[in-house]
Amino acid sequence: MASPVDRFRELLRLATVSNVDETLTDWEPFEAFTAAIERLYPRLHAVLEREIVAGHSLLYRWAGAASAEPLVLMAHIDVVPVVVEEWDTDPFAAEIVGEGADAAIHARGAIDDKGSLVAILEAVEQLLADGFTPARDVYLAFGHNEETAGAGAQEIVAVLRERSVTPGLVLDEGGAVVEGVIPGVTVATAMVGVAERGIMTVLLTAREGGGHASTPPAFPATARLARAITRLHRHPFPARLAPPVRAMFATIAPHAPQPLRALLSRIDLSAPLLAAVLPRLGPEMNAIARTTAVTTQLSGAPGENVLATSAKAAVNIRLLTGDTVAAATDRVRRVIADDAVEIEVRHASDPSPVSPWRGPAWRRIATAVASALGEDIVTTPYLQLGASDSRWFTAISANVYRFTPFHLTREERDALHSHNERIRVDTWLRGIGFYRDLIRGS
Repeated sequence: MASPVDRFRELLRLATVSNVDETLTDWEPFEAFTAAIERLYPRLHAVLEREIVAGHSLLYRWAGAASAEPLVLMAHIDVVPVVVEEWDTDPFAAEIVGEGADAAIHARGAIDDKGSLVAILEAVEQLLADGFTPARDVYLAFGHNEETAGAGAQEIVAVLRERSVTPGLVLDEGGAVVEGVIPGVTVATAMVGVAERGIMTVLLTAREGGGHASTPPAFPATARLARAITRLHRHPFPARLAPPVRAMFATIAPHAPQPLRALLSRIDLSAPLLAAVLPRLGPEMNAIARTTAVTTQLSGAPGENVLATSAKAAVNIRLLTGDTVAAATDRVRRVIADDAVEIEVRHASDPSPVSPWRGPAWRRIATAVASALGEDIVTTPYLQLGASDSRWFTAISANVYRFTPFHLTREERDALHSHNERIRVDTWLRGIGFYRDLIRGS
């Protein structure tokens, strides 16, 4: 009989890779995934109502004793592409490397995000085997293109809105159980995202007449573009502490050593100092303290000996809570200070609303963390640094959170969207318990 780990590995072997250009997506693994979970989780599919949304996204409804303020558990089916040569193992073989507590499943999607998706399926299947019926409806919402457009999740939200479903709690992927993220704080913390940064791409374009590279103009398009990029890099967005970040520090303060404890306990007074120091403490601390902008793509001439008629750069901007797409665009224009550089905004969305870190929904998450993952773990508000499908659900719920119930090391977190993505077997199994306790907590 297959074990939870066997089922997890089988689903990890399906290469559900999404593409921005969906005409390039191989949909066969997605269809195989849907068929596989129907076979692997028979109780779930016998009891829950399932519908396919937007072609490949999955929405399940588990009818509870009441339908008001249901729980929505989110995850996504798709994974990012791989560079096979960079991996130590086949990224879609789901090999187990190591023994005992160090045994880990190496596979694309092991954490992002099939780890959560399959843990949710396991929790529901186990509860059904126990004869459990939730006090309120439970929805499982699995998008198929979170890593690209997120259109699947948007369609799911549209379906729920049309049915007047107002979730009392929505939980998607996000922060994990970590240690040492905040310098000086060694206690394990469950970082629960109460908001996430906005996202936008700014396309910069500099143009010229072109010609042969042997006779370049005094200021070619590539040089103009390089100057614009350099100006953006040398003038970062100002640092400040957004409300979720202040709440995080206030929650962690009692667990910090002196004199850091005193600094964090007086956050209203120390915020300017912390905002100035955090960007120097590494990429994560910089990202929670300011809107970030980084050039991710460059293009120029089609040949080595050809002048570029247009030089382009894509700048990825992640907006801190309180900033807006409009204000960030104006600032980019001011910093570049060159009307000859065209600025086009793409894929823009403002930061999400901030969900409360007090009240029944928050306590329900904290209780499940304590019962399933460890009573000594401190559950704290957190500003989600990346974008997720959860941002679409803020349109129908005021209680949208982002938490992946796995205890992850720095190296494991660094492997997300990179090579050698992996999760320890014991860590993943404990995550199943978190979802089981969260559902029971209704």
